[in-house]
Amino acid sequence: MSGNIIKKVKQHPLIDMLIHLKGNPKIAILVEPFWGIPFNLIAPFTTLYMYSLGVTDVQIGLILSISMVVQLFFSLMGGIITDKLGRKNTTIMGDFFGWTLACLIWAFSQNFWFFLAAVLMNSFEQINQTAWVCLLMEDSDKRHTVNIYTWVSIAGLMAVFFAPISGVLVAKFSLVPVVRVLYFIFAVSMIVKDIITWRHTTETRQGKIRRQETKGVSVGKMLLQYKTVIPNLLKNKATIQTLALMIFTYITAMISNNFFGLYVGETLDVKKEYLAFFPIIKAIVMIAFMFGLQHKITKIKRPLIIGLVIYIVAQSVLIVSPKGQIITIVVYIFMDAVANALVYPRKESMLILNVDEGERARIMALMTTLMIAFSAPFGYLTGLLSGIDRRLPFAFGILMFVLAIFVVSRSKEPEPEIQVEP
Repeated sequence: MSGNIIKKVKQHPLIDMLIHLKGNPKIAILVEPFWGIPFNLIAPFTTLYMYSLGVTDVQIGLILSISMVVQLFFSLMGGIITDKLGRKNTTIMGDFFGWTLACLIWAFSQNFWFFLAAVLMNSFEQINQTAWVCLLMEDSDKRHTVNIYTWVSIAGLMAVFFAPISGVLVAKFSLVPVVRVLYFIFAVSMIVKDIITWRHTTETRQGKIRRQETKGVSVGKMLLQYKTVIPNLLKNKATIQTLALMIFTYITAMISNNFFGLYVGETLDVKKEYLAFFPIIKAIVMIAFMFGLQHKITKIKRPLIIGLVIYIVAQSVLIVSPKGQIITIVVYIFMDAVANALVYPRKESMLILNVDEGERARIMALMTTLMIAFSAPFGYLTGLLSGIDRRLPFAFGILMFVLAIFVVSRSKEPEPEIQVEP
């Protein structure tokens, strides 16, 4: 009996693909928990940690906007550095400066200026965003694009089950000292992740080509070469539509990541230690969806629209949630999880499929730069909205999802069609 169960589990399309997956994608998936576990231990408390140390709603929004302006520079440089140093080296460097050093600053933060310094250091992480995607996907079979991103999500979601540890610790020892220790653990974990990445991944084929092509070419000259990349981006309708989708979902993610905990913990009077359990509910729903339905959905466009509609309903439920009522928040978490499972891997797949392979690093870096540039003012704006009424950022998020639906409805199904079955 147990042998048949194991056999059936191994035959599941997602499991079978992971077993037979080789090279960089497999290593990238397996080391993701070194980032995911500490991140999810801390994530429910980041805004409350800042608030507890005297940072106001408006200051939180200001930090977000300032950091995004700095991220513009790092995002733009990310494509150049990725081409010159290689996908592997850039990924490691970005993780070290963007997470290890940033987490150490967060661990010792005392006021607004410490948090500003930490997020500015964390902006280095934008350098490796382009590099990591290239390292993950460039040598992979494009038929498996959705499944690879599904496994990236699952690897992060598995880490969520460690989140109650932080909830228990916060209840016992109070929020600030616990979060300080967790940030220090986060820094150490990222060092381990870097070591494994350095030893067990290899430079991609396209990465080797671009390193050779850019050898001896100055950074200044490579920056000037963007003038030829930009027209190529602007002429590609599918790429522009993908960029618009990235902008709208980036803004809504920023709202959720930075104002959900504050809204639920301070306005709805939910006990702070309960915040660590909400990500578990979301993870359970997403994992069940990914293993139960994800491999059966071979399209991109229609599931994306359905996911965005569910996001709107979820935001509406959160806005009308009565004070002290846990049930409506759980309903919100459930719908948000289903929407995330539908949207995230398909949005990332659109990015891979709609970008020219030969210029992938620079185009993706430019798209990230434009995404942050358009999103930057909204960090401060949502901070102002939260200062007026903590429901307003989520109402603004609904508008972003409506615009995203319009963009996706005008797009074509990416080619080649994604085949989820290995």
